[in-house]
Amino acid sequence: MQPASTGASATLPDALTQPSPLATDDARHRPGQRAFRRANLALFAAGIATFVLLYSTQGLLPILSADLDLTPGQASWTASAATLGLALALLPASALSDRYGRTAVMTASVLAASALALALPFAPDLTTLVVLRVLQGAALAGLPATAMAYLAEEVHPSALASAMGLYVAGNSIGGMGGRLISGWTAAGFGWRWGLAASAALALLAALAFRLLIPAARHFTPTPVDARALARTVGRHLRNPLLVRLYALGLLFMAVFGAVYNTVGYRLIAAPFHLPESVAASIFVVYLVGTGTSAAAGRLSGRLGRRGALYVSIGVTAAGLLLSLADSLLCALLGLVLITAGFFAGHATASSAVGRTATEGRAQASALYLIAYYLGNSLGGTIGADAYHSTGWPGAAAVGLTAMTLAAGVTLYATRRALAARRAGNGLPARLSAR
Repeated sequence: MQPASTGASATLPDALTQPSPLATDDARHRPGQRAFRRANLALFAAGIATFVLLYSTQGLLPILSADLDLTPGQASWTASAATLGLALALLPASALSDRYGRTAVMTASVLAASALALALPFAPDLTTLVVLRVLQGAALAGLPATAMAYLAEEVHPSALASAMGLYVAGNSIGGMGGRLISGWTAAGFGWRWGLAASAALALLAALAFRLLIPAARHFTPTPVDARALARTVGRHLRNPLLVRLYALGLLFMAVFGAVYNTVGYRLIAAPFHLPESVAASIFVVYLVGTGTSAAAGRLSGRLGRRGALYVSIGVTAAGLLLSLADSLLCALLGLVLITAGFFAGHATASSAVGRTATEGRAQASALYLIAYYLGNSLGGTIGADAYHSTGWPGAAAVGLTAMTLAAGVTLYATRRALAARRAGNGLPARLSAR
């Protein structure tokens, strides 16, 4: 965890990279203990609830468009609004957890977001729905900003990796399940019932979290120092390498938002004409990310961080190009490649943030998540507008533009590294600048 002066807790990537000062505390939960099992199950349930709620509308965007007479761009705001609200609330939520406690913030976060979910099916119009989704995203911020910090404090280091892996698995299952459940239900009964089904599942997961989570025994409240927090954030934003990593997170997530906000529209339209329930099932491809996220670490070990990023960018771009063919097989294979490339790129960039920041790692990781979720909001909305204007080629063009920019950022970093290496080897300055 961070010193008191930084004013915020560890975010999801940070807890994996920031050692806990309690590493020798034998009183923390270990495998085989009832409290350890309860903590694992509680955070697994929290991960499911968070991502069921965050992506509940993405699986039913075509149905929303048809029922409310919305363009894809207008409907996509119901998905983008939640990630926008979450991005804006991440830093304040992490600071609140330092002051009021991990379990208190997580419990308030998941229950408030679930309560807002129960109101979504009754939204009379798009504006009300979007406002509720912004509030829901902001309420949800307390979980990704706090969950890993709780585990790092309460679980013994020997079991921390497995506990965090289970939490991330809950994120993945919730992300896929939220899309599938809302999409399947909406296909049969309408979008309001789709949202109600997601809300019911999320509420059950939230209640399971509340009943299972063991009380924190190793949390020490620290005052929120807004000035120290601002100084730390400012230092990170002046670090060129961190800024490049934030840009990469934003650009990769922009592709993901653009593709997954529009792929349902494409599959139910010509030339595929798939039923809405079948089109909603496409989110099963999301599971590809589980394997590629793990493979990204091995890829970075063999090729280095920039090498892994080049591969991720290339795979994502190849998937976008393949998806342009009017073939269902090509469309599905393209989506698999896009998903694999995105998760590999995100895993590579996010893990590099913790290694790059020498201080204030919690804030460095929070800034990455802010950029990441802003990328989802921007890419999802711009991609949906492009799809409305020119069809799938427009959405793919948004993704290819983002990957071109990501390649430019990575190439610039490569040239800077080569120049520094040449300068270190005593080469002339004119050669080092090349």
